[in-house]
Amino acid sequence: MIDAIVIGGAFAGLSAALQLARASRSVLVVDAGQPRNRTSPAAHGVPGWDGVPPADILDRFRADLAGYPTVGILRDRVNGISGRIDAFQVTLDQSDQVEARRIILAHGVRDILPDLPGLSEAWGRTVLHCPYCHGYELNRGRIGVIATGPMSVHQAQLLPEWGEITFLTNGKVALDDDARADLLLRGVTVEEAPIDRLAGHADVVLADGRILPFAGLFTATQTSPASPLAEALGCAMMETPMGRQVQTEASKETTVPGAYACGDVARMPHSVSLAVGDGAWAGANIHRSLVFG
Repeated sequence: MIDAIVIGGAFAGLSAALQLARASRSVLVVDAGQPRNRTSPAAHGVPGWDGVPPADILDRFRADLAGYPTVGILRDRVNGISGRIDAFQVTLDQSDQVEARRIILAHGVRDILPDLPGLSEAWGRTVLHCPYCHGYELNRGRIGVIATGPMSVHQAQLLPEWGEITFLTNGKVALDDDARADLLLRGVTVEEAPIDRLAGHADVVLADGRILPFAGLFTATQTSPASPLAEALGCAMMETPMGRQVQTEASKETTVPGAYACGDVARMPHSVSLAVGDGAWAGANIHRSLVFG
C-alpha cells in the first residue's frame, strides 16, 4: 500500500510529494495534465523562476522528483475515492485501482469567466486576474478592470499601483457614493456603458460603438474545484469571496480523516508561490500523521 496518493501534479501537489519523498515515504502523483495556468506565457513573483513559463517550472519540478526512488508520477485521471484513513481506494481512468494510507487533494480550481465574446481566448494572456503575477509587465500602461461583482471594486482600488485604471462596471456593480468617491480619489475612471466584446490585443468594444484600447485587462473571476472528488468523498466545503473551496484545518487535513487538501482548491488568494508553500506544509503534516498516527 502506498503511503500517499497526490491528486494533481502542479505546484501544490508536487511540493507536497517532495516533502514525503525526502522522508523516504512512497508517493504516487496522479495528474491529468490540465494546470490552471496552462495558458499563461510566464509565471511571475516566483523566487528563482521569475518570468519562466509555468510548464518549464513544472518540468523541472518533476525532474527533481524523479530522483527519489519512492515517487511515481502517473498521467491519468482519478474517477473516485472511497475507503477511510489508512485504507483509501482510488479509482483511475486508465489504470488499476490503487490503495493509500493518505490522500492529498491538489487538483486546483477552474475559473468561471465573464460571458463576453473574446474573453476566454485572451484569458491568461491579456485578460488576467492577479496584479502581483502580471501587473508589472504592463509597464504602468492603461489597464481595464472588467467587473464581475463586489470583489471587482477591491480590484479596481488596488490596481492603480500598476497603471492608469478604467473600471468597466458592465452592469455587474452598482457603485454607491462612497465607493465612487474612493475610486475617483485613486484616479480611477468609471465607465458604465455595457461591454459588447473584446477584440485585438486588449481592446474593449462598448455597446455604443466606442473602442477602449488597454495594455491589459483584469477581472475577478469566481472559482470552483476543478474536480468533484472532495465533495464526493464527504469533505466539507466553504464559500469565500473568490469562490468555493475545500475546508481544511491548519494542518491542511479536511473534515475526512486522512484526506488533505492544498493549493488553490484549499486556500485563497492564489499564486504559484503560495501553492508551493501550501503544498510543502501539507506534505510535512501528512508525514507527521504517518509517524504519530
